[in-house]
Amino acid sequence: MNQPDHARGQEVFNLDRAHIFHSWSAQGLISPLPVQTGKGSYFWDFDGNKFLDFSSQLVFTNIGFQHPKVVKAIQEQAELLATVAPQHANEARSNAAKLITDRTEPHLNKVFFTNGGADGVENAIRMARIHTHRHKVLSFYRSYHGNTTSAISATGDPRRWPNEFAYGHVHFFGPFLYRTAFWAESEEQECARALKHLEDVIKFEGPNTVAAILIESVVGTAGILAPPKGYLEGVRALCDKYGIVWIADEVMSGFGRTGKWFAYKHSTVSPDLIVFAKGVNSGYVPLGGVIISDEIAATFDQKVFPGGLTYSGHPIACAAAVATLKVMADEKIVENAAEIGEKVIGPALRELANKHKVIGEVRGLGVFWALDLVSDRKTREPLAPYGATSPAMKELVAATTKLGVFPFTNFNRMHVVPPCNVSKEEVLEGVAILDQAFATISHHYTGADA
Repeated sequence: MNQPDHARGQEVFNLDRAHIFHSWSAQGLISPLPVQTGKGSYFWDFDGNKFLDFSSQLVFTNIGFQHPKVVKAIQEQAELLATVAPQHANEARSNAAKLITDRTEPHLNKVFFTNGGADGVENAIRMARIHTHRHKVLSFYRSYHGNTTSAISATGDPRRWPNEFAYGHVHFFGPFLYRTAFWAESEEQECARALKHLEDVIKFEGPNTVAAILIESVVGTAGILAPPKGYLEGVRALCDKYGIVWIADEVMSGFGRTGKWFAYKHSTVSPDLIVFAKGVNSGYVPLGGVIISDEIAATFDQKVFPGGLTYSGHPIACAAAVATLKVMADEKIVENAAEIGEKVIGPALRELANKHKVIGEVRGLGVFWALDLVSDRKTREPLAPYGATSPAMKELVAATTKLGVFPFTNFNRMHVVPPCNVSKEEVLEGVAILDQAFATISHHYTGADA
């Protein structure tokens, strides 16, 4: 696939260390991997080392690396119209919006394009506040919504703590039976009690102050937490009861990741606003946006929407989205994600859990899975503390990477999130490597046999 070039790789690394300021990092404590190229579910470094990507980078290469039809579409759009100001209509943006809304419900017809997920969340919150004339936004403690002002304040995970400069953000506990906050013993109990808790929060915050409930349809970075049956229906009912806007964050869970075009489609209800990014064009060119209900869009028919971005609906990014969505439909990539999750990934990971006691729970759907890692299955003591890592997790990552799988880990979890078009053979190759890697950390399990 590529010609190894160690000297060039070292030069890339040195330039990075001299000039690049990395996100979420203490700059002197990191050693970025120089990546030369990629194809499909794999990428290579400059030394010729090949990695099976079980992270989809930051869970966005939904069609893998370098899909030729999308690369060609980017090239052709660059030749036709490389850029244009957002006040003009352009073919790529119009076509992308049509293809995106075609995959939602009849009342969701408008798209406001952004450069990514975080600014999509910002603008969805702005729309909800103006539409309702209210200011509070409710969101999960276990969540991540981006690193801009309102988005990071809405986030639940510890990255919020040094960044709380926005107002009106209130957090609540979503359903999570394995680590229940509600002493539940079944999914039905967890669902009912979580909805009761949410309604209590609404009541105590003052329903007439709450503009929006912002939730990931399936929680991503914070744990791959699919809501129990009936939960999203309950959220919809509470929003309708109290006049609240439901914002579905589909940045990570959208465009095939869960085996459907959008993760909320596993329920029988639909949101008022949908934030998307990442998989809309497999991350080939930065793009995000907000899908807007007709009712909320009508608020701005005669009222100016106070927001905009220089690169909103950038033609090259939108051309990549058009090509990606067509590829996903033509190659049945969403269907592949659903089938491979049910028939290959899920069974393989559960078999892995039977062999390795540090795997406390396997959960997920489509190509969106998490292994909840514990030092004791009975107490469910996490293998790393909340908001941090541990020697065990560092050893696991090192072993996995050395064996040729690039993992996605967060706190005490390993996420298994390959591209949506990953093959059965690639999944089994990766799980076999995980099997070897987990064997190297078995000594970190301190509980009794389980």
